[in-house]
Amino acid sequence: MVFAGGVDGAVPMRQILSPRFAVQVVRSRWFMVFACLLIMAAAGATYIFSIYSKDIKKELGYNQQTLNTLSFFKDVGTNVGILSGLINEVTPPWVVLAIGAAMNLFGYIMIYLAITGHIAAPRVWMMCLYICIGANSQAFANTGALVTCVKNFPESRGTVLGLLKGFLGLSGVIFTQLYLAIYGDDSKSLVLLIAWLPAAISIVFVYTVRIIPYTSSVAARNTKPFFWFLYISIALAVFLLIMTIVQKVVQFSHSAYVLSAFISTLFLFLPVGVVIKEEVKILIERNKELEIPPTITIETAYSAPSPLSQASPLPKAEQNPSSKGISCITNMFKPPSMGDDYSILQALVSVDMLILVFVSICGLGGTLTAIDNMGQIGQSLRYPAKSINTFVSLISIWNYAGRVTSGYVSEIVLSKYKFPRPLALTLVLLLSCVGHLLIAFGVPQSLYLASVIIGFCFGAQWPLLFAIISEVFGLKYYSTLYNFGSVASPIGLYILNVRVTGHLYDVEARKQNAGKDLTCIGVQCFKLSFIIITAVTALGAMVSLLLVWRTRKFYGGDIYAKFRESAPTEMTVESVNMEKIEKNGVNEKQKEPGSENKG
Repeated sequence: MVFAGGVDGAVPMRQILSPRFAVQVVRSRWFMVFACLLIMAAAGATYIFSIYSKDIKKELGYNQQTLNTLSFFKDVGTNVGILSGLINEVTPPWVVLAIGAAMNLFGYIMIYLAITGHIAAPRVWMMCLYICIGANSQAFANTGALVTCVKNFPESRGTVLGLLKGFLGLSGVIFTQLYLAIYGDDSKSLVLLIAWLPAAISIVFVYTVRIIPYTSSVAARNTKPFFWFLYISIALAVFLLIMTIVQKVVQFSHSAYVLSAFISTLFLFLPVGVVIKEEVKILIERNKELEIPPTITIETAYSAPSPLSQASPLPKAEQNPSSKGISCITNMFKPPSMGDDYSILQALVSVDMLILVFVSICGLGGTLTAIDNMGQIGQSLRYPAKSINTFVSLISIWNYAGRVTSGYVSEIVLSKYKFPRPLALTLVLLLSCVGHLLIAFGVPQSLYLASVIIGFCFGAQWPLLFAIISEVFGLKYYSTLYNFGSVASPIGLYILNVRVTGHLYDVEARKQNAGKDLTCIGVQCFKLSFIIITAVTALGAMVSLLLVWRTRKFYGGDIYAKFRESAPTEMTVESVNMEKIEKNGVNEKQKEPGSENKG
């Protein structure tokens, strides 16, 4: 009995079912990607805060201002991940994932115990601490899984960021399907699910996610599986969108919810088939090589430094340890060439990083403000409750679409046409201005389109931001710099949501209700706020053009050339024969008389 691995060959089933092949699959770089996909799919608990926030408000007797304070600390925990980045600089990824799992379990378990009455009602500052710790576990999952994947696939970083961020964007909808199937409509139990499931997944794959040395071999640079992962994620997103809409219209039984959750889970595990397929291909090639008499083993790897190179003078800072502190401050303002590895301080004080942070404050702050207020925007424009729920679902799905589109498309146009990623960021910001203006002027029935545009643009900004940071400042300290880029989101949210939108909404509500009720109805409730947000976003787009200009020469060249030049080339007898078979159809070594004596 054989397993067909393609037209080129077959593999005996006993080899595929053997423990050795199972180990090969689990230790492969593609299984590592699958593990990261699952971790990210379970790391978006913060996106469904609105589902269980009503339980916190009711059971603990909070008012809306207190609940908003709790929500702010949630956003701070989600986006401020500098600690996880610093830890990841000095430890392997499993340490970061394990810490994140512990934080997730502790934070959400304490919230669950509080709203179910198993412990005395905590003080407000304690609840803020619990949700900040629980939400901060998402930053640890991002750092441990996503940063590791980017370092393992440096020539496909846009694709990796788009795919993993896309699964993160879908995680809120996935959690909703699972909790409806497991617990019914018990939203308190959703907090329990949020507590244990992400922690369990991180622990299961804690040793799978690891840095795999990058090589320039054909197998290491194969990116076709990423497109299969993309197709699976698109199918999952479409299914979740259909289920979300149908569940709002049709009364589902518990069995129907279970079936929906089962199909969603099946989609999540389909990438395993892609992983096995890739490993079977490798097994086929190995079997074919065994049929060809081995002639010579050529192995090109990193050569050991020569005595002369070992004797090269140390940098001045290392020759004189007492000057390290002075040298660090001096070098902070003397960054390397763009694309080389910046130190953390060099990156933080660079003009390019300041531009990126400002642009992200404008862009992410504006779109996140629209997302957080979508319910009240729909209410003020007199949309029915079912339509408001549809807006939330559209934002979730198009958030995913924006992430995968910006990641994959920006990678393709960059590699083929040298289209700079900062310019793609500019275009996304300009597109988001259209969504903000639709909200500002309350165009009839335009909120559906606005929610699509806002969701897409919010999602699209993240892969672009993180890819630009990795490309401009290098990968050496990417764990920390990646998380530093996330800080822009809560800053922008606080300025544009709390200080601008919230304040102007309350002012208009007081005009309508003479201070009795703070519910505002009409286009004017958000008109001025979103005109300001549009102007701020447009300013961010104009400033981003400065980054486009500064990086024009860098993106005009081959930004990934250094990875192909510096990576070791693993040319064993198997890879030599495989390449020659592909090119010539014969083993050239067999044509050379006496070649067996050349080794």
